Amino acid sequence: MKWLMTALLCIAFGAFAQDKDKKAPSEKQKAQQERMKACNEKASDKKGDERKKFMSACLSGKDAGASSKQQAQQQKMKDCNKQAADKKMKGDDRKKFMSSCLSG
Repeated sequence: MKWLMTALLCIAFGAFAQDKDKKAPSEKQKAQQERMKACNEKASDKKGDERKKFMSACLSGKDAGASSKQQAQQQKMKDCNKQAADKKMKGDDRKKFMSSCLSG
């Protein structure tokens, strides 16, 4: 019986000692945990491959908002290129037109 009590005390003390030895998460780990939490909340309405793609982009720091801004800029570029092509612009005239079109 003494042997059993000694074994149980050793196990309990070992478990207690392990909990004490655990380190607090670093600032980088805390930031990653916060990012994971935020991305998870934003992705609550997504499923399957769409969710995987979103989570990957979100966790790597590419926010969905930034992605939509990039898509908007790409669409603007396509539209301006089409307008310049329709007007058959070339050279400096095209550069000026593209600059003004893309800026506003």
